[in-house]
Amino acid sequence: MTPHNEAKLGDYADTVLLPGDPLRAKWIAENFLADVKQVNGVRNCLGYTGLWKGKPISVQATGMGQPSCAIYVHELLDVYKVKNLIRVGTCGGLHEKVKIRDVIIAISAATDSSMNDKFAPYHYAPFANFELLSKAAELSKKRKYTTHVASVVSSDVFYVPDGANSYGDLPNHGVLAVEMEASAIYTLAAQFDARALCICTMTDCLVSGDQIDAHQRQTSLTQMVELALDTANEAEPSS
Repeated sequence: MTPHNEAKLGDYADTVLLPGDPLRAKWIAENFLADVKQVNGVRNCLGYTGLWKGKPISVQATGMGQPSCAIYVHELLDVYKVKNLIRVGTCGGLHEKVKIRDVIIAISAATDSSMNDKFAPYHYAPFANFELLSKAAELSKKRKYTTHVASVVSSDVFYVPDGANSYGDLPNHGVLAVEMEASAIYTLAAQFDARALCICTMTDCLVSGDQIDAHQRQTSLTQMVELALDTANEAEPSS
Protein backbone atom coordinates (compact mmCIF):
# COMPACT_ATOMS: atom_id res chain seq x y z
CA MET A 1 0.00 0.00 0.00
CA THR A 2 2.93 2.38 0.63
CA PRO A 3 6.71 2.22 0.09
CA HIS A 4 7.09 1.40 3.80
CA ASN A 5 4.03 -0.67 4.63
CA GLU A 6 2.55 -3.75 2.97
CA ALA A 7 -0.59 -3.90 5.15
CA LYS A 8 -3.94 -3.90 3.37
CA LEU A 9 -6.66 -1.40 4.19
CA GLY A 10 -8.46 -2.68 7.26
CA ASP A 11 -5.43 -4.56 8.61
CA TYR A 12 -4.84 -1.98 11.35
CA ALA A 13 -7.19 -1.44 14.28
CA ASP A 14 -8.40 2.06 15.14
CA THR A 15 -5.73 2.21 17.85
CA VAL A 16 -2.04 1.55 17.23
CA LEU A 17 0.72 1.32 19.81
CA LEU A 18 4.01 2.77 18.56
CA PRO A 19 7.27 1.36 19.93
CA GLY A 20 10.44 2.43 18.18
CA ASP A 21 12.12 -0.97 18.28
CA PRO A 22 10.73 -3.65 15.90
CA LEU A 23 11.65 -6.36 18.42
CA ARG A 24 9.67 -4.54 21.09
CA ALA A 25 6.69 -4.52 18.71
CA LYS A 26 7.12 -8.27 18.28
CA TRP A 27 7.43 -8.74 22.05
CA ILE A 28 4.23 -6.76 22.68
CA ALA A 29 2.32 -8.71 20.03
CA GLU A 30 3.48 -12.12 21.28
CA ASN A 31 3.11 -11.46 25.01
CA PHE A 32 0.00 -9.28 25.28
CA LEU A 33 -2.27 -9.74 22.26
CA ALA A 34 -4.50 -12.67 21.31
CA ASP A 35 -5.20 -13.88 17.76
CA VAL A 36 -2.20 -11.95 16.47
CA LYS A 37 -1.50 -11.45 12.77
CA GLN A 38 1.61 -9.78 11.36
CA VAL A 39 0.48 -7.10 8.92
CA ASN A 40 3.77 -5.40 8.01
CA GLY A 41 7.33 -6.54 7.57
CA VAL A 42 8.78 -4.02 5.12
CA ARG A 43 12.31 -2.99 6.19
CA ASN A 44 11.71 -5.22 9.24
CA CYS A 45 9.64 -2.42 10.80
CA LEU A 46 7.18 -4.96 12.13
CA GLY A 47 3.45 -4.37 12.50
CA TYR A 48 0.83 -6.60 14.11
CA THR A 49 -2.89 -6.64 14.86
CA GLY A 50 -4.56 -8.69 17.58
CA LEU A 51 -6.95 -8.48 20.51
CA TRP A 52 -6.48 -7.04 23.98
CA LYS A 53 -9.27 -8.03 26.35
CA GLY A 54 -11.43 -8.81 23.33
CA LYS A 55 -10.90 -5.50 21.51
CA PRO A 56 -8.84 -5.06 18.32
CA ILE A 57 -5.56 -3.22 18.70
CA SER A 58 -2.41 -2.92 16.60
CA VAL A 59 1.26 -2.32 17.24
CA GLN A 60 3.64 -0.83 14.69
CA ALA A 61 7.36 -0.16 15.07
CA THR A 62 8.49 3.28 13.93
CA GLY A 63 12.28 3.15 14.11
CA MET A 64 14.31 5.74 16.02
CA GLY A 65 13.90 9.48 15.68
CA GLN A 66 11.27 11.86 14.37
CA PRO A 67 11.98 11.56 10.62
CA SER A 68 11.54 7.76 10.66
CA CYS A 69 8.60 7.90 13.07
CA ALA A 70 6.83 10.58 11.04
CA ILE A 71 6.84 8.38 7.92
CA TYR A 72 4.97 5.56 9.65
CA VAL A 73 2.65 7.86 11.58
CA HIS A 74 1.73 9.87 8.48
CA GLU A 75 0.90 6.69 6.56
CA LEU A 76 -1.08 5.20 9.45
CA LEU A 77 -3.19 8.36 9.66
CA ASP A 78 -3.44 9.27 5.98
CA VAL A 79 -3.65 5.86 4.28
CA TYR A 80 -4.92 3.51 6.97
CA LYS A 81 -7.17 6.05 8.74
CA VAL A 82 -6.01 5.11 12.24
CA LYS A 83 -7.73 7.15 14.96
CA ASN A 84 -5.60 6.69 18.08
CA LEU A 85 -1.83 6.52 18.47
CA ILE A 86 -0.03 5.68 21.72
CA ARG A 87 3.74 5.74 21.77
CA VAL A 88 5.27 3.18 24.16
CA GLY A 89 8.95 3.92 24.45
CA THR A 90 11.92 4.69 26.64
CA CYS A 91 13.28 8.03 27.73
CA GLY A 92 16.14 9.67 29.56
CA GLY A 93 15.48 11.39 32.86
CA LEU A 94 16.37 15.09 33.12
CA HIS A 95 15.39 15.64 36.76
CA GLU A 96 16.59 13.94 39.94
CA LYS A 97 13.03 13.16 41.04
CA VAL A 98 12.53 10.83 38.04
CA LYS A 99 13.91 7.38 38.87
CA ILE A 100 14.76 4.32 36.76
CA ARG A 101 11.56 2.54 35.59
CA ASP A 102 9.32 5.50 36.47
CA VAL A 103 6.61 6.11 33.87
CA ILE A 104 6.30 9.47 32.11
CA ILE A 105 2.95 10.47 30.58
CA ALA A 106 3.76 13.34 28.24
CA ILE A 107 1.45 16.35 28.35
CA SER A 108 3.41 18.11 25.64
CA ALA A 109 6.65 17.76 23.72
CA ALA A 110 9.18 20.50 23.12
CA THR A 111 11.71 19.78 20.39
CA ASP A 112 15.05 20.85 18.93
CA SER A 113 13.94 19.56 15.52
CA SER A 114 13.10 21.86 12.63
CA MET A 115 10.36 19.49 11.42
CA ASN A 116 7.50 21.55 12.84
CA ASP A 117 8.68 24.56 10.82
CA LYS A 118 7.07 22.80 7.85
CA PHE A 119 3.62 22.91 9.47
CA ALA A 120 3.27 26.39 10.97
CA PRO A 121 5.04 29.77 10.86
CA TYR A 122 5.11 29.91 14.67
CA HIS A 123 6.84 27.79 17.32
CA TYR A 124 4.09 25.18 17.35
CA ALA A 125 3.53 23.52 20.74
CA PRO A 126 2.37 19.90 20.17
CA PHE A 127 0.39 18.28 22.96
CA ALA A 128 -1.37 15.07 23.97
CA ASN A 129 -5.04 14.22 23.57
CA PHE A 130 -6.94 15.02 26.77
CA GLU A 131 -9.09 11.86 26.90
CA LEU A 132 -6.11 9.54 26.47
CA LEU A 133 -3.98 11.56 28.87
CA SER A 134 -6.58 11.71 31.64
CA LYS A 135 -7.44 8.01 31.33
CA ALA A 136 -3.77 7.00 31.48
CA ALA A 137 -3.22 9.19 34.56
CA GLU A 138 -6.35 7.77 36.22
CA LEU A 139 -5.37 4.14 35.58
CA SER A 140 -1.80 4.76 36.68
CA LYS A 141 -2.95 6.28 39.97
CA LYS A 142 -5.30 3.36 40.66
CA ARG A 143 -2.45 0.89 40.06
CA LYS A 144 -0.07 2.92 42.22
CA TYR A 145 2.54 3.16 39.49
CA THR A 146 5.29 5.70 40.03
CA THR A 147 4.20 8.07 37.29
CA HIS A 148 4.96 11.65 36.30
CA VAL A 149 2.49 13.57 34.15
CA ALA A 150 4.80 16.15 32.65
CA SER A 151 6.33 17.61 29.52
CA VAL A 152 9.12 15.95 27.56
CA VAL A 153 11.56 17.11 24.91
CA SER A 154 11.88 15.25 21.61
CA SER A 155 15.48 15.59 20.49
CA ASP A 156 17.09 14.74 17.17
CA VAL A 157 20.39 14.09 19.00
CA PHE A 158 20.99 10.96 21.09
CA TYR A 159 24.63 11.49 22.09
CA VAL A 160 24.58 14.92 23.70
CA PRO A 161 27.94 16.29 24.83
CA ASP A 162 27.06 17.45 28.34
CA GLY A 163 24.37 15.10 29.70
CA ALA A 164 21.40 16.75 31.40
CA ASN A 165 23.18 20.13 31.18
CA SER A 166 22.69 20.04 27.40
CA TYR A 167 18.99 20.77 27.95
CA GLY A 168 19.57 24.03 29.77
CA ASP A 169 16.78 25.21 32.04
CA LEU A 170 14.10 22.91 30.59
CA PRO A 171 13.94 20.67 33.72
CA ASN A 172 13.09 23.76 35.79
CA HIS A 173 10.19 24.44 33.42
CA GLY A 174 8.49 21.06 33.88
CA VAL A 175 10.34 19.11 31.15
CA LEU A 176 11.34 15.93 33.00
CA ALA A 177 12.54 13.60 30.24
CA VAL A 178 14.06 13.45 26.78
CA GLU A 179 13.01 11.06 24.00
CA MET A 180 12.99 11.19 20.20
CA GLU A 181 9.46 10.84 18.74
CA ALA A 182 6.61 12.44 20.72
CA SER A 183 6.68 15.88 19.12
CA ALA A 184 6.28 14.48 15.61
CA ILE A 185 3.50 12.14 16.72
CA TYR A 186 1.54 14.91 18.46
CA THR A 187 1.98 17.28 15.52
CA LEU A 188 0.80 14.76 12.92
CA ALA A 189 -2.13 13.67 15.09
CA ALA A 190 -3.26 17.30 15.25
CA GLN A 191 -2.89 17.65 11.48
CA PHE A 192 -5.09 14.58 10.87
CA ASP A 193 -7.55 15.24 13.73
CA ALA A 194 -6.53 12.04 15.52
CA ARG A 195 -5.80 11.32 19.18
CA ALA A 196 -2.26 10.72 20.42
CA LEU A 197 -0.41 10.06 23.66
CA CYS A 198 3.20 9.33 24.55
CA ILE A 199 3.95 7.02 27.50
CA CYS A 200 7.60 6.33 28.26
CA THR A 201 9.57 4.39 30.84
CA MET A 202 12.69 6.10 32.13
CA THR A 203 15.60 3.80 31.36
CA ASP A 204 18.56 6.22 31.51
CA CYS A 205 19.03 8.99 34.04
CA LEU A 206 21.10 11.80 32.58
CA VAL A 207 21.52 13.26 36.07
CA SER A 208 22.80 10.19 37.99
CA GLY A 209 24.00 8.01 35.11
CA ASP A 210 21.79 5.07 36.20
CA GLN A 211 20.45 2.90 33.38
CA ILE A 212 19.04 -0.50 32.47
CA ASP A 213 20.52 -2.71 29.77
CA ALA A 214 19.31 -3.27 26.22
CA HIS A 215 17.60 -6.61 26.96
CA GLN A 216 15.64 -5.10 29.85
CA ARG A 217 14.60 -2.17 27.66
CA GLN A 218 13.12 -4.61 25.16
CA THR A 219 11.33 -7.01 27.48
CA SER A 220 10.73 -5.58 30.96
CA LEU A 221 8.42 -2.65 30.26
CA THR A 222 5.24 -4.50 31.22
CA GLN A 223 3.64 -1.76 33.33
CA MET A 224 3.89 0.79 30.55
CA VAL A 225 2.50 -1.54 27.88
CA GLU A 226 -0.45 -2.67 30.01
CA LEU A 227 -1.18 0.95 30.89
CA ALA A 228 -1.19 1.89 27.20
CA LEU A 229 -3.39 -1.04 26.20
CA ASP A 230 -5.97 -0.38 28.90
CA THR A 231 -5.93 3.35 28.17
CA ALA A 232 -6.70 2.56 24.53
CA ASN A 233 -9.57 0.29 25.50
CA GLU A 234 -11.15 2.57 28.11
CA ALA A 235 -10.64 6.14 26.90
CA GLU A 236 -13.80 7.33 25.19
CA PRO A 237 -13.57 10.22 22.70
CA SER A 238 -15.38 13.43 23.60
CA SER A 239 -18.69 13.95 21.87
